[in-house]
Amino acid sequence: MPHSTAERRPQAADRAGLAVVGAGPAGLAAAVTAADHGLDVVLLDSAVTPGGQYYRSPADGLGAARPGAFHHGWSVFAELSARLAAHRDSGAIRHLADHHVWTVERAGDGDWILHAVTGSGGDHRIAVPARRLLLATGAHERQLPFPGWTLPGVVSAAGAQAMLKSGLVLPGRRIVVAGSGPLLQAVALSLTRAGAGVPALVEASGYGAYARNPLVLAVNPGKAAEAVRYGVALARAGVRVLSHRAVTDVHGEDRVEAVTVSQVDHRWRPLPGTGRRIACDALAVGHGLVPQLELAVAVGCGTRVCADGTHAVVLDEQLRTTVPGVWAAGETGGIGGVELALCEGELAALSVLREVRGGVRRGVARRAVALLRSGRSLRAFAALMGAVHRPGAGWSEWLADDTEVCRCEEATAGRIRAACEELGAGDTRTVKLLTRAGMGWCQGRTCGFAVRELADAHGTAHNTVRGTGEGPDGPDRRPLACPVKLSTLAEPTDPG
Repeated sequence: MPHSTAERRPQAADRAGLAVVGAGPAGLAAAVTAADHGLDVVLLDSAVTPGGQYYRSPADGLGAARPGAFHHGWSVFAELSARLAAHRDSGAIRHLADHHVWTVERAGDGDWILHAVTGSGGDHRIAVPARRLLLATGAHERQLPFPGWTLPGVVSAAGAQAMLKSGLVLPGRRIVVAGSGPLLQAVALSLTRAGAGVPALVEASGYGAYARNPLVLAVNPGKAAEAVRYGVALARAGVRVLSHRAVTDVHGEDRVEAVTVSQVDHRWRPLPGTGRRIACDALAVGHGLVPQLELAVAVGCGTRVCADGTHAVVLDEQLRTTVPGVWAAGETGGIGGVELALCEGELAALSVLREVRGGVRRGVARRAVALLRSGRSLRAFAALMGAVHRPGAGWSEWLADDTEVCRCEEATAGRIRAACEELGAGDTRTVKLLTRAGMGWCQGRTCGFAVRELADAHGTAHNTVRGTGEGPDGPDRRPLACPVKLSTLAEPTDPG
């Protein structure tokens, strides 16, 4: 019996030349570059407006006179947005906002079909066909638990910045910024410019470690200059930068009233007797970012372990994955920042163009070579940054047995340790089965790294079996890249 209109599969004539998943810096740069050179593009993004987490902007109803006031490089985003709007008007780009891609499948002819849900409740299914696929799915923040981190007033560092950029609100008036990584400097500076007091920026690593690789710094002079600018600006704002220290406890009844900051050694183990209280009403804490790989892993892309301890997609210099017809750019290939994401987005689009047309014009080829050189330098700096700020193994000594590690399932550090030491769990999957850690609504996005590290440490010590925490060959392959209601899956799929 023939399919109804609502159930029919997408036809070849409906298929875009390139589907880009993610409208952050990398995806946006890729989409407009591909359209600039005549490719038919469909751009899918879970957000209502383009820009991703980095270029978040206030809702129109807030009446912000200067939406880019808390952004670095807003003019670049404004230019990309203008190009996107022009291509939307011409029909070169279909921008499908508020579309959550939950899986991708191979069509019978080797092309791709992207399955997404949309609508306020995710109640509508849509299938979007494309001949080639470019993944720019970004990253989420890495969190390490510590006593008191569930207390109201504790927010993620990126979350504090998102509140400010999109909602024009602050998580508090006196905010300690803590964790590890260069994002903390940007967050602290944004908060002070918005009127908050930041008594301390607490960095578990040390910035002096960058000097151990002068060659990488030499080919990235802009990064060193940027670090100096941030340092001067923070000093002028009265922000104390405390290196080799970490927040190891949070104090308060109904919300944050103070934090304990302890000195840590090179393995991030707290040094006894070094704890000092700092009064505050909010804590913004984060320890870097983790690439979002659900879709990449679902289509079979190979992954690698990065210098910061996260997994990322394996890419060649043309940003092709190990799966033919699939490219990736930005944080999907490893955490590297907005400059690298913009560079790789454009380069990936030119790589697609070369494959589609069997070559490119001389001017385009020269641009690709320049992007390739820039990308190499920026990737080298990203690797250095990851190594400098990678969490030390001793961070788990911050945890008391009753400290919640998995907030969704209320699994404590004590339960996880007991699963390893008393019940014989030697890897993260077994820990999950015994404690439900990582099996809640966020599916381990918040606690996954911490659960893995605890399982590795205690599983190794007591069972001599080291678990990867992310499957024997890398991140787990999941059938759904985002939450989807069963009732929605039961509905017929509309063609895109």
